[in-house]
Amino acid sequence: MKTTDEIFEEMKALYEERSGLALADGGDMYLRLYAAASQLYTLWVQADFVTRQAFPQTAEGTYLDYHAEIRGLERLEAVKSAGELRFSVGSARTAAVTIPAGTACMTENEAEFATTVQGVIPAGSVYCDVPARAMQAGAAGNVPAGAVNIMELAPAGVTSCYNPAAFTGGADAESDAALRVRVLASYRKLPNGANAAYYEARALDIDGVAAASVLPKNRGVGTVDIIIASAGGVPSAELVNAVKTRLQAEREICVDIGVSAPETVTVDVAVRVTPAAGYGGAAVAAKVKTALTAYFDGRLLGQNVLLAKLGSVIYSVEGVKNYAFSAPTADVAVTGAQLPVLGAITVTEA
Repeated sequence: MKTTDEIFEEMKALYEERSGLALADGGDMYLRLYAAASQLYTLWVQADFVTRQAFPQTAEGTYLDYHAEIRGLERLEAVKSAGELRFSVGSARTAAVTIPAGTACMTENEAEFATTVQGVIPAGSVYCDVPARAMQAGAAGNVPAGAVNIMELAPAGVTSCYNPAAFTGGADAESDAALRVRVLASYRKLPNGANAAYYEARALDIDGVAAASVLPKNRGVGTVDIIIASAGGVPSAELVNAVKTRLQAEREICVDIGVSAPETVTVDVAVRVTPAAGYGGAAVAAKVKTALTAYFDGRLLGQNVLLAKLGSVIYSVEGVKNYAFSAPTADVAVTGAQLPVLGAITVTEA
C-alpha cells in the first residue's frame, strides 16, 4: 500500500507535467495536493480494510463472527476449569465442620477457585472433598494437583486446603485463527443434517469442546456415536451431557445419538536432549517437559502420535540442539474413539 507521501509525489509530478509549472514547497497548491493525497490514502486504507473483512480467510474479530454466523457457527467462549478441593482440620472433631459454598482458595500465582456447593467434614473425620470451579474462565485455571493451597478466608475450624487432583477443562475464548479454521472447514465439508460433518460441526460449536470424532453406525444401523474431548483432554460428565442434550434436539428422525468421553491411551515419553551452547541442561529439560505437556491436549482425539511430530515439538524449544527418543520407540496408533494422553515423561541431558 502506498503512503501519503508517495501518493503526493505522484500527484505533484502529474500536476507539473500537465501545467508546465514547478510546484512551490508550502504554496497553496502544494497544500491542496497534499491534503488530497491524505484523503486518498485514508480511502485506500478503508477500502483495504473492507476487502479484508469481506472474506473469512482474512476477516478479524466481530467481522469473522459474522462469517461464522452465516455458516451456523459461533465463537467458543472461555470455559472455567473444574475439580475438587480438600479441606482439612487439625484433628477429628466431635461436631461437623461446614465448608460454605463459595469458599475461595487460590494458588501461589493468585489463580482463584471457589467451591460450588456446601461441604461438610463429618464428626470424627479430618477432611472432606468439595467440588470447585475456577473463578476466572480460561486455560490458566488448569492447574496441577496440590497447586491450590491457600485459603482466602478459612472456614471456622479448617486449617488447610489443597486440590488432590488437577483442575481441568478450562479453555480460553476461541481465537480468530481457530474460528477461521472451522468456518473454512464448513465450506469444504458441507454438513447436510445427516452426515458426519454435520454432527462434528454441531459438537464443536459447544463451549468447551476441543475435538469431536463421529462414528456412524457404531452400534448398528440408525446409530451415531460422537466422541468428544475438552481442551484439557477427557471431558467432564457435565460437558458430555451438554453435547448430548444439544445433539438430541438437532438429530435426524429415528437416529439414536450417543455422546461419550474417549478411551484414553497413555503414552510414556522418554527423551535425551542435547542443549545448545550457552544453555543449561536443566532449564532446557524443563522447557521440553512444558512443551510436551502442552502438546498432549484434547485436540489429539483420534490422531496418531507420530515420533516426527513429537520431535518437531521438542526441536522447536529454544536451546535444544538435538534429541533422541527411548520411548515411544514407534508411532502410536489410535482409533477415532481414543485420546492419547501423556503418561510418565522423562527428559535427561545427553
